[in-house]
Amino acid sequence: MQKKQRLELTWIGKGEKDNPKLEPRILIEDSEKSYGDKNTENILIHGDNLLALKALEQDYAGKVKCIYIDPPYNTGNAFEHYDDGLEHSEWLNLIKPRLVLLRSLLSNDGSIWISIDDQECHYLKVLCDELFGRNNFITSITWGKRVSPANDAKFFSSDHDYILVYAKNKDNWVINRLERSESNNSYYKNPDSDHRGAWNSITYTGNKTRLERPNLYYGIVNPNTNITVYPPETLTWRYSEETHLINEQNNLIYWGKDGKSSIPRLKQFLSDAKRVVPRTIWTADDVGSTQTSMTEQKKMFEAPFATPKPEILLERVLTIGTKKGDLVLDSFLGSGTTAAVAHKMGRKWIGIELGEHCHTHCIPRLQKVTDGTDQGGISKAVNWQGGGGFKYYYLAPSLLKKDKFGNWVIEEQYNADMLAAAMAKQEGFRYSPDSELYWKQGFSNEFDFIYTTTQFLTVEMLDSIYSEMKSSETLLIACKSFQDGCNKRYPNINIKKIPSMLLGRCEFGKEDYSLNILSLPEVEDSAEDDE
Repeated sequence: MQKKQRLELTWIGKGEKDNPKLEPRILIEDSEKSYGDKNTENILIHGDNLLALKALEQDYAGKVKCIYIDPPYNTGNAFEHYDDGLEHSEWLNLIKPRLVLLRSLLSNDGSIWISIDDQECHYLKVLCDELFGRNNFITSITWGKRVSPANDAKFFSSDHDYILVYAKNKDNWVINRLERSESNNSYYKNPDSDHRGAWNSITYTGNKTRLERPNLYYGIVNPNTNITVYPPETLTWRYSEETHLINEQNNLIYWGKDGKSSIPRLKQFLSDAKRVVPRTIWTADDVGSTQTSMTEQKKMFEAPFATPKPEILLERVLTIGTKKGDLVLDSFLGSGTTAAVAHKMGRKWIGIELGEHCHTHCIPRLQKVTDGTDQGGISKAVNWQGGGGFKYYYLAPSLLKKDKFGNWVIEEQYNADMLAAAMAKQEGFRYSPDSELYWKQGFSNEFDFIYTTTQFLTVEMLDSIYSEMKSSETLLIACKSFQDGCNKRYPNINIKKIPSMLLGRCEFGKEDYSLNILSLPEVEDSAEDDE
């Protein structure tokens, strides 16, 4: 039977290299680097972003309202902080598993915004259609990143980047319109000194034909010329005769500057004007440019981040995609712009960054945001005075490592609490030690628990635990070894050995899934190419 075909993007390594078996790591707080409010929900994570996203999955799946990422673009021009010279297939192999995890973190009414240039944009668009569903594609935004041309360009000055926007579920996503700007309001005048204030005029004709809506095709008398006018044969008026009479009585009909126009228009007052629908071309005047962002960087850092985005650009994204209190995530945090803007706008945030600039750029920047001493970017526009804080986390090492004999053993850096937390996450339990019953270290539901111990489990210990259990409760015990007679002693207690229970389920011992690839695999020519 022929396999059913589907429209998809394919590349070297798809299905083999783009689906790593990730280890669900635990996150460890470094309270020395955490800052501000100790009860904050803002999180800064230092570590490989693929492993960090996997670490977040258990607690944050379906909870993130807006994701913004600015991944390395694969331009072939290696950034100072990112080596982004990846061949197309390798880049897709690396970006796909991140997008899969990001999608799982999105709330059902959430959206993801991806900055990208035209080197990979169209590959990324087809990949995102596959992962998020083409029906969930919202739009492609063009950001005019330059204010002057790149005169050293070989062909064209690359003056724009793209932002691809997808919803988790388009039917549930609600867009926030933008506040009206001075430019929007500049079209409103008051040439007739109407007591209701400034107004603009809109067309009086509709998009139906005379045959479709005969009741909307009638004559209107211009009171200034006494000439009866009709809409074009292919159109109708937008309003019924009854509504038109009301519009006349309310002085809402405009007949042009000299009052002799052959087609009336309708007054709309600035006081009634609604917020503005976002457009898909964002100019530097509206949301800043790369020059704007570098100016912001130079005020903050002696060594500016090489590829920042201006704060006003992120403000536009978060205005459209979020409201106060929503959770925002950026897994390519860079110099911390997304977190800084989210913080100033009253959003909760999670930022992930692997590079050392997590410490040289992100931490000091976010400390200044918390203190209120960062008055650059959007601070004055949103009247930012400081407040809040963030918790700093790093990834725990891999739970297992190989000893000198090639056997998998528990990493010695794991103390009892870390091991219990790691095993709970591995087995799909939420780590939450009970204050009274030591063996209730985590739960999957109100009746199902997990207990991890490095002690030799004896029959007496097992009997003691069982005596404290309710008949409706079940327990998984993970231990290094146990006494004969323990296994299957009680039907509601399951005993497994570590580390053997973990082997084969994920890639232990791997610390780096980053996009910093220095050497790419060579692809041999096929026989067809030689012919």
